[in-house]
Amino acid sequence: MRFLSTRGIATPLEFADAFAAGLAPDGGLYVPEELPNIETLIGNSELGYPELAADFFKLFDNDHSSEKIDQLVEKSYSTFDNPHNAAPLVQIGKNTFVLELFHGPTFAFKDFGLQLVGNMFEEQIALTGESINVLGATSGDTGSAAIHGLSNKKGARVFILYPEGRISDIQERQMTCTGAENIFPIAINGSFDDAQRIVKDLFADLEFKRKARLSAVNSINLARILAQSVYYIHAYNQLRQDQRENIRFIVPTGNFGNVLAGWMASRMGLPARGFTVATNQNDLLFRLFNEGLYKPSTVKPSLAPSMDIQVASNFERFLYYHLSGDGKKTSQLMQKIKEGREVLVPDFDPGLFSASRTSDVGIKENIRHSKEKFDYVPDPHTACCFNNISPDETSIILATAHPAKFPDTIMESIGESPKHEDLEKLKELNPEKASLSAETSVIRDYLESNILV
Repeated sequence: MRFLSTRGIATPLEFADAFAAGLAPDGGLYVPEELPNIETLIGNSELGYPELAADFFKLFDNDHSSEKIDQLVEKSYSTFDNPHNAAPLVQIGKNTFVLELFHGPTFAFKDFGLQLVGNMFEEQIALTGESINVLGATSGDTGSAAIHGLSNKKGARVFILYPEGRISDIQERQMTCTGAENIFPIAINGSFDDAQRIVKDLFADLEFKRKARLSAVNSINLARILAQSVYYIHAYNQLRQDQRENIRFIVPTGNFGNVLAGWMASRMGLPARGFTVATNQNDLLFRLFNEGLYKPSTVKPSLAPSMDIQVASNFERFLYYHLSGDGKKTSQLMQKIKEGREVLVPDFDPGLFSASRTSDVGIKENIRHSKEKFDYVPDPHTACCFNNISPDETSIILATAHPAKFPDTIMESIGESPKHEDLEKLKELNPEKASLSAETSVIRDYLESNILV
């Protein structure tokens, strides 16, 4: 299968090349040339998670043998608490379920994509003999998951930008206390949107990208999105037959990659009544899906910091599909967005999407409500999903992080805070990071001084 750029200019690539490139040379994001039918993967409750993931990737990846895909996937999910059921579906109410995505090594949903991406990069380095320098931006969890997936891997260095003071202490310690010599956390004096902008600027500088052999771990990398599609299928497969009608997935959303992965799975045949985009007070996507207007505003720090985003990168992929694969129109609209202009999406139809938003006060209220009604404690991001749960639907809430990663907010909400032994150990370590200004030129200079050549 070939992969096309959403901007319509770049040469189509096979899976391995699209994976290695991350961002297309024309500035677009790669999407599959066609979306395959996944009906053979749907409804089999006996299918273990690694087997499901491997069968899914075989529909897209023609560059690796079937045996190699099996090996890469098995290795990637062996790091989870229960590889066979890496994403357990927990019933908390009559028609209400939580899909727990925090049973990987960094206790966040990003592990599903980045454990696999890390092993794919390792395979690429072994095949080509060429080193890579992985560059990414994080609003909290992507960085730690990427770092864990690539820590101490020969031939790879990892540079992760994050907004200083705008992620939780635990999230920062997961990135800055590894002790690995190939890991370079970079705290910038700005927002996640600033970090993401710098990453895109550096990838768009094709000469620098080539010289530095840059690869991406953000959800601009299609492999991330495909890996996340798998757990939606896994969730469906865990339901009883009588629970598989009127399914709504409720997804904490910042950069739009996680919920996009589910929506893409639905286009491949996964039965779903809808997808609720659950935002915090940074409600760009709430306003988009209610008004059809893409209008970024200033990022407001919140209790759900991984969602403190006003420029949702993966919206470009949805826009491309909405515009029937018209790369020229997609490029024109994305240029307006890049310039900071508000964009009214032509003939906008949210389709299966709806949206909600939750203030900081609402996050605490939802944590308390969930504890009282369901005896379940969600992290602050997942708490944004508890606003409007309909008894007439099978609601599947995606729990994107372990609550112990946000002890202060949980304590303020219910007077107690869950703990995890591995996270407690981090508090004894000394962070190591670079603190730099949010300027592309400054970050470029830092990379040039530290990349593998």
